[in-house]
Amino acid sequence: MGPVTSLRKPGKRLTPRLWASWKPFGIGEQRPNNYLEIVRAAWENRGRLGYAWRILRHGVCDGCALGTRGLRDWTLDGVHLCNVRLRLLRLNTQPALDPAVLADASALAGRSSRDLRALGRLPAPLLRRTGDPGFTPVSWETAYDLMARRIAATTPDRLAFYLTSRGMPNESYYVAQKAVRALGTNSIDNAARVCHSPSTSALKQALGVSATTCSYRDWIGTDLIVLIGANVANNQPVATKYLHYARKAGTQVAVVNTYREPGLERYWVPSVAESALFGTRLADRFFLVDTGGDAAFLSGVLKAVIAAGAVDRDFVERHTTGFGELALGEWGDLERASGSTRAEMEALAAMLGEARRGVLVWSMGVTQHECGEDTVRAIVNLALARGFLGREGCGLMPIRGHSGVQGGAEMGAYSTALPGGVPIDAGQRARFAELWGFEVPAEPGLTAPEMIDAAAAGRLDVLFSAGGNFLEVMPDPGAVRAALARVPLRVHMDLVPSSQMLVPGEEVLLLPAATRYEIAGGVTETTTERRVIFSPPISQGARGPRVVAAKPEFQVLGELAARVRPELAGVVRFASSAAIREEVARVVPAYDGIQRLAREGDSFQYGGPHLCPDGVCPTPDGRAGFASVPIAAPAGGSPGLRLSTRRGKQFNSMVQADRDSLTGAARDEVLVSPADARRLGLGEGDAVIVRSPTGELRGRLRLAPVKPGNVQVHWPEGNVLVASGVRSPRAGIPDYNALVTIEGC
Repeated sequence: MGPVTSLRKPGKRLTPRLWASWKPFGIGEQRPNNYLEIVRAAWENRGRLGYAWRILRHGVCDGCALGTRGLRDWTLDGVHLCNVRLRLLRLNTQPALDPAVLADASALAGRSSRDLRALGRLPAPLLRRTGDPGFTPVSWETAYDLMARRIAATTPDRLAFYLTSRGMPNESYYVAQKAVRALGTNSIDNAARVCHSPSTSALKQALGVSATTCSYRDWIGTDLIVLIGANVANNQPVATKYLHYARKAGTQVAVVNTYREPGLERYWVPSVAESALFGTRLADRFFLVDTGGDAAFLSGVLKAVIAAGAVDRDFVERHTTGFGELALGEWGDLERASGSTRAEMEALAAMLGEARRGVLVWSMGVTQHECGEDTVRAIVNLALARGFLGREGCGLMPIRGHSGVQGGAEMGAYSTALPGGVPIDAGQRARFAELWGFEVPAEPGLTAPEMIDAAAAGRLDVLFSAGGNFLEVMPDPGAVRAALARVPLRVHMDLVPSSQMLVPGEEVLLLPAATRYEIAGGVTETTTERRVIFSPPISQGARGPRVVAAKPEFQVLGELAARVRPELAGVVRFASSAAIREEVARVVPAYDGIQRLAREGDSFQYGGPHLCPDGVCPTPDGRAGFASVPIAAPAGGSPGLRLSTRRGKQFNSMVQADRDSLTGAARDEVLVSPADARRLGLGEGDAVIVRSPTGELRGRLRLAPVKPGNVQVHWPEGNVLVASGVRSPRAGIPDYNALVTIEGC
């Protein structure tokens, strides 16, 4: 397959009405300096600048899930490069650290994960036992023997395996889940659990699909884009280019959020000359709601759409069920539960009613709540009522933040689903037993949060974590630390050191992972728009540096399963990444075509540009389903404030800077509205303590355009305020919000 050319050419006419500022290059404005990021990245990678450039020019981005091929993508012509990718570049180019650096773990205590990453790549397998001051290099043979011995000595219900989503390819996810199930357990989960699992669950229930139903090109020229709990300027900066050209094409953009995001209000897109000079006003209208109030607000919007006679009756009658049974609640209840007003709900309803086409986009501001599935259902209801499904310029898009989130679940690295997202029921278990040659376990596996629960209760003997950092991702880090320390054998496979590795235990084994650019035969990833992309090897032979001892996750987990169950060695070991893709194509029907990806630029979009084409869904009756959403007012009220923790210049738990270039806020700053600051008798810069039933956080007050009654802090720092046991009912995602008080100190 050759490279695919973009389908849309952006207009070149200047549009002063969209300019953010008449100051050239936004001089003096609070904004990211993307050109400085290029300089910084060049300096940081100066020792291996040629290799870094080859990664940027030829590799598939290992950052967010927009999915560039080199410096280009499948949506627009031109160069596509964002500061997130530049910040991640050093992970792939830095040399191995000296093992002596990890010989005394106490010397590293208190260092931030950013400082630990800067030490260098893990050079070899490293082992620390009880009483050891730090880590000692061991051979791969010793590492395999230790893991195999520990696994063989326990039972499958006392094993847990977790995989990150940053940079990990489909091939690793597929082999990992197969190897783990060969070991007799379904306890394998990935980072999709703690970001978009409510989207997967609610979409599957309503539409029969569990991915975005449209493509990025549907943004450009559609009538309306609604961003709900999503800040693409921070998490998917390349998407701001799509918004710029969408705005030029006449698309309106509405934002539903608790914070009036500065990066969505205006942004300077570096690869567009007009925007680089004068910036772009990305949003037409902001609708501020309370934290956790999105479902009530959107239900109110739907109520207003119905009252205005703006329902697409033809679509609803031909393609949906359940509309007549919808219970939307009374206006007063919807206002109290959302923190908004009927007038605001009617205003967004009017925008939707005037739009012939629209795309609804959401992210973790929606999903990381105890009510995450309900809010996604409310989004789906709204789209179905307007017929925004299965046609050009329309769709439902849970925008992904990591390059591995979409593929991780679809490859089956999920405790609640097999490859292809199918349930672990008797029929599917029989099908996979025939495909794989071994019995698939029936017992439910542990989700990522449940792994920490099991560790805390002393019910885990082996925890294998490939990437990620439970200590900085899960709520209540003090409890997580105590839980990790109780696991007899913890295995951490990663590119670089992280803080969770330094938690002492009976035995802690570190394994060096290969980057996607070092894997012979290349690998693939799946983007938000369901595009499966081939990423060629960049470091081969003399072409680039490698950490000699580093291995791909699929090789390690396949070999481990083969040693524990030698009778299955032939089905868990793979000769090459191409052999894995051949099997994926046989096992996951939607991925037929992955076996033909072999060269730079090769890709295919499974399902085509639109899932549910012409409104026909892969459900038993071919129809999408409306669902009533329970409306309950979020806990709050004076003197408590509703806290959310998704702020900061970071990529998931990877903090990248001490100050957020979009907001200007430092990481210890607590963002509140001027009205709440006056009520509390506090002012800008005051030292404060934020308290919840779980813990406390010290910081400084910063006045910000936050909805009164709400407060925002940085993540993962704010996790000390979040209770560990609060999760959504179906997907099991942790709730990263809390009710807090603030006082001066």
